[in-house]
Amino acid sequence: PAPAPAPRTPAPPSTARPTPGPAPAPAARQPDRQPDRSAPRTAPPPAAGPALAPAPDRRPQQAQPPAAPDDRFRDRRGPRDAGPRDARPRDASPRPGPVPGPAPSAAQPQLRSIEDARRERREETRDGRTVIREGNRTFIREGDRTIVRRTESERFRRGARDVRTERRGDQTLTIAVRPNGIQIVTVTDTDGRLVRRTRRDARGRELVLIDNRARGPRRADGYYVRMPPPVIRIPRNRYIVEAERADPYLIYETLIAPPVDYLERPYSLDEVLYSPELRDRMPRVDLDTITFETGSWEVTPDQVDRLAPIAEAINRAIAANPAEVFLIEGHTDAVGPDIDNLSLSDRRAESVAILLTEEFGVPPENLTTQGYGEQYLKVPTDGPERLNRRVTVRRITPLLAGEGPPR
Repeated sequence: PAPAPAPRTPAPPSTARPTPGPAPAPAARQPDRQPDRSAPRTAPPPAAGPALAPAPDRRPQQAQPPAAPDDRFRDRRGPRDAGPRDARPRDASPRPGPVPGPAPSAAQPQLRSIEDARRERREETRDGRTVIREGNRTFIREGDRTIVRRTESERFRRGARDVRTERRGDQTLTIAVRPNGIQIVTVTDTDGRLVRRTRRDARGRELVLIDNRARGPRRADGYYVRMPPPVIRIPRNRYIVEAERADPYLIYETLIAPPVDYLERPYSLDEVLYSPELRDRMPRVDLDTITFETGSWEVTPDQVDRLAPIAEAINRAIAANPAEVFLIEGHTDAVGPDIDNLSLSDRRAESVAILLTEEFGVPPENLTTQGYGEQYLKVPTDGPERLNRRVTVRRITPLLAGEGPPR
């Protein structure tokens, strides 16, 4: 069975929107309307979900990252041989144009708008499920739940001197070789699902970043992990951090913070991606400094520098532990068809990940992206809402490793 994103309550997430009215015809709806740029930015209301416990007088002690291996193992070269963005004068050269989504391959034309994406979709029914293919993305709808998957190895093609694909049994290996000899090896199964991601240096030494093999017996509900919402014992403004109001130190502290609640075991990447109560055990940074045009996933040039504090925090964390993995989440408001919003949110998350790599030198293999569309609204409304059109970043290394606080 296909994995499905899990709601915060027993109700399916895609139907949990507050007080929905009758759905108009799809042709009359516009996905994810443009934010009102003239409106002042205001602090968002607290997100629903995890229960709050009284905050202690001091924050829990940060978990110490594992010792970094030989520094030569980490590829510090940016894709343009320029190093991290903050090492260059910010106004030394004209800003490039908007950053598009995934790099096109010979069989994948580059898309510019959600209308282009719609024209590319092909739908089929398989084993009672609706499968919609859109380039390297696949939407799987089962009942009233829909998820999106994509081949992330496309991100690693950007800046690679060579990319080769090998078939080994029922698995496909995609090996992206950088100019300095570093190799990113992505293993996928017959359905295109990620199995394993490793980083191999010029000497052949490997660092496993993601091992997505199933943990334990396969469950009837796919990869959804049923668990109670976490009890938050740190101040709310340290658990959900708004990038617009946070200084670089707070952003870094949030992105290296330990889980806020107990973890029973290590979890697969799919379990993390499709289990909101599990993801909610990690603090997050909401990138409310980045907005998007209606139906677009391009980040405009004037917004690029706003990613600098996030990139600097991620690069600093990876310097301490090269095995760190950060999840870039895309979200939309509830306006528009769910497939459009899933596609938009997934492409927006990918656009931010590409910018972090190409403009700030963040290693792409230490990032993973996922779009959630309108499933997890920050503000409970069916209408257009800027605070719901967001990209979020959180560290998920402890979830993959099962490293949580003791009970």
